[in-house]
Amino acid sequence: MLTIKQITEDKEAVIRGLEKKRFENAREIIEKVIAVDNKRKVAQANLDALLAESKVLSKSIGALMKAHKVDEADSAKQKVGEIKSKAALLEEEMKAAALERQQILYTIPNVPYEEVPEGTCAADNVIVKTGGVKTQLPENPLPHWDLAKKYNLIDFDLGVKITGAGFPVYVGLGARLQRALINFFLDEARAAGYVEIMPPTVVNEASGYGTGQLPDKEGQMYHCNVDDLYLIPTAEVPVTNIYRDVILNEKDLPIKNCAYTQCFRREAGSYGKDVRGLNRLHEFSKIEIVRIDTPEHSKESHREMLEHVEGLLIKLELPYRILRLCGGDMSFTAAICYDFEVYSEAQDRWLEVSSVSNFDAYQANRLQCRYRNANKTIQLCHTLNGSALALPRVVAAILENFQTPEGIRIPKVLQPYMGCEMIR
Repeated sequence: MLTIKQITEDKEAVIRGLEKKRFENAREIIEKVIAVDNKRKVAQANLDALLAESKVLSKSIGALMKAHKVDEADSAKQKVGEIKSKAALLEEEMKAAALERQQILYTIPNVPYEEVPEGTCAADNVIVKTGGVKTQLPENPLPHWDLAKKYNLIDFDLGVKITGAGFPVYVGLGARLQRALINFFLDEARAAGYVEIMPPTVVNEASGYGTGQLPDKEGQMYHCNVDDLYLIPTAEVPVTNIYRDVILNEKDLPIKNCAYTQCFRREAGSYGKDVRGLNRLHEFSKIEIVRIDTPEHSKESHREMLEHVEGLLIKLELPYRILRLCGGDMSFTAAICYDFEVYSEAQDRWLEVSSVSNFDAYQANRLQCRYRNANKTIQLCHTLNGSALALPRVVAAILENFQTPEGIRIPKVLQPYMGCEMIR
């Protein structure tokens, strides 16, 4: 959530940033926020003046009584009563304005950094780096959904029977490949200094608002109506909310956490190959890395996170590219975001496997996640997160890119986790 200070200190810069994100009616909504906040300020000032007057009158009553000026004392008491009534109304007005301001701020996305490119959609994203080597596939290579059936790795039909589309059942070596990737990613995260967290996979409404999934992505989250709880779309939500309403010490930053969870998303997507097989699921496994940092160091943290994710793809021997997202393709909460995509040889397309974002102070303001610096001043943290990695499309790329006439080759780094070199 943007701060009032951020808005009022450089209103035009905020509006330009929101327009870069293609936020409709940016100027109108920002002006409304300022107007509502001014209303709150006026009510506060009037309230403070009344309370000061009441304090003076209350002190005078005792003196008037001692001087036997009963009528004047009674008049002062009456005025105090009138002031209290007016003060109560002003307090309600102030609270209403503060609530209205907050509700509007919840609907305003984060302001992108200057280096975020202009653009409206994925086609406008900027490729900043490519890496890895494309593999030589056999003639007539199979897509992963056919390979999964051929080698009895994933049963999509059984998932439909049990739950519905987008909930696959992993079988045998397919399940082992899932577990191998999970353990590999967690081991790599721990080696990089991330402390593993095992959080709940359902969260309350406050947690959803804290990280910005609510109200922006309410329709994409599975909601448990009876208990008013939400299934998490990513471990970012419960892990970052650990630090909601917490004041940290600067010496303890950056905090580095990782977590493996199941993730749940209602997003429908399009029809055809874009959602076939593992390309888009409603339930999937993901390892998330989360950082809480100071404003001065958060960009360095972001760079380190990008290097970590890139290192995973290099070790998996997958062809990849890194994209800096344009304003129109960024998430609601991100100040800057880089996507990692792996190339699917059999499908002849790029598949997103990670987004690594710096949220600046946007989430921290919602969460009231703060730190105390060396001067004992309390200020907002910066929060960051990234997938390291999301499994479905990584699995798809491994199955497709490493298929051979003899079977599917397992990347060397995964062989100790799999206990085999080939899927046959």
